[in-house]
Amino acid sequence: MADHSTPSGPDLIQGVALTELPDGGKLVCHVGDEEVLLVRRGTEVFAVGAHCQHYHGPLVDGLVVDDTVRCPWHHACFDLRTGEALRAPAFNPLPCWSVEERNGRIFVGDKRQPAKPGVRGQPQRIVIVGGGAAGFAAAELLRRRQYRGSLIILSQDEAPPIDRPNLSKDYLAGEASEDWLPLSPEEFYRDNQIDLRLKSQVTAINTRSHEVLLAGGSRIVYDRLLLATGAEPIRLSIPGADLPHVATLRSLADCQKIIARAKTSRRATVLGASFIGLEVAAALRTRGLEVHVVAPERVPMERILGSQLGDVVRELHERHGVVFHLENQASSIDSKRLTLRSGGALETDLVVAGIGVRPCIDLAQSAQLTIDRGVRVNSFLETSEPGVFAAGDIARWPDPHSGENMRVEHWVVAERQGQTAARNMLGDAEPFTAVPFFWSQHYDVRINYVGHAEKWDQIDVDGDIAGHDCVLRLKRAGRILAMVSMSRDLASLQAELAMEQQV
Repeated sequence: MADHSTPSGPDLIQGVALTELPDGGKLVCHVGDEEVLLVRRGTEVFAVGAHCQHYHGPLVDGLVVDDTVRCPWHHACFDLRTGEALRAPAFNPLPCWSVEERNGRIFVGDKRQPAKPGVRGQPQRIVIVGGGAAGFAAAELLRRRQYRGSLIILSQDEAPPIDRPNLSKDYLAGEASEDWLPLSPEEFYRDNQIDLRLKSQVTAINTRSHEVLLAGGSRIVYDRLLLATGAEPIRLSIPGADLPHVATLRSLADCQKIIARAKTSRRATVLGASFIGLEVAAALRTRGLEVHVVAPERVPMERILGSQLGDVVRELHERHGVVFHLENQASSIDSKRLTLRSGGALETDLVVAGIGVRPCIDLAQSAQLTIDRGVRVNSFLETSEPGVFAAGDIARWPDPHSGENMRVEHWVVAERQGQTAARNMLGDAEPFTAVPFFWSQHYDVRINYVGHAEKWDQIDVDGDIAGHDCVLRLKRAGRILAMVSMSRDLASLQAELAMEQQV
């Protein structure tokens, strides 16, 4: 959550000595009640807002790369000259001030107005199917880039696009209010003439006539189409899976159901020891419930993090009171009990199943787009059908870092793919080259993951894993494929940059 404290550092109305800001340096100052980050690059000094527009991360602890600054928390990136949010998960620009040097001191003047890119030839009608991370990011960037044509988002959800990662973190734990969840307020869609149609069921896509067909028989014509249908939770197939106290977590409605049940429950069982499953466990412990985790693996998240860090994550949860039942699965559920395949049973008032998700590719498949364990796209995120793009959880793209076709289910990747798809729908021909990144929160410990490693043959450890201050480098044939870190935000940013430069 944001921490809006009293502004610190020198007052830039009074000025600050240039000698306090060496070349390449960063310094937090203030103008009135606003904190300002000064960044010096050679003879130039930039003045921008000191905090990331995503979760208010301190940019002074971030990484300056050319004329940009990257947030240490969730790797958003901003242009130091204009303040523009260049990379998700931030969308709003940083405030920028004019800078003047007089008599060896730095002063700032008025705030600069955000620059607006020029309008050029554009498609008349863009339709986005999906109201999640990729769909919202695409729509937001289209309007930010002055796209003036018809723009429609068709979303199955009941709620406007939300900050979905928070559903398993602060919001579920009761530490963030619901009005903190929307990615933008409702007036954003009205003011930007984005036709957001909630509870819309798309039944088919006709690529010959360039039409999207909806339940009820209506049709929408498009010039460019973005499929951002995301993924859906894998449902339990055991007796009792349809009982009212059994839930999955994907949408705001799902989360609200879990919260309502948690308020009258004493014991909860989480099925699955994935990142989301363990975040749910932490959130429910924060609410004071007795929590048990049932999972088939020997070590939580061993396949993703390796056994050493997986053991530390398990120990962290155990110190907070979570009880694990590993190398086990549920065989049935009744109104008050969950039976294990091992033969034991757990008394439970709430069951949350986090056993994985599957990409929603039915529409793409019926439209005869090329499918490869997802929707196959080229480096520009265009599918096998010209003018039809795919982004987010469904997209399998040629990753320049690994040299393999890749599909990942990461929030930030989905947002960045939505942005790239938007640029390419406007004719930019920009390849998607972003390094995958995600973060996970467990109580007061955050885990950052940069890159992607489905298989590795070596893990190098730097630091103290048990003390939650470490870097783990996952390698194959001597090459770093991914880096996992705790309490090493700058190292995480540096790893992302190094992977980008390998292309």
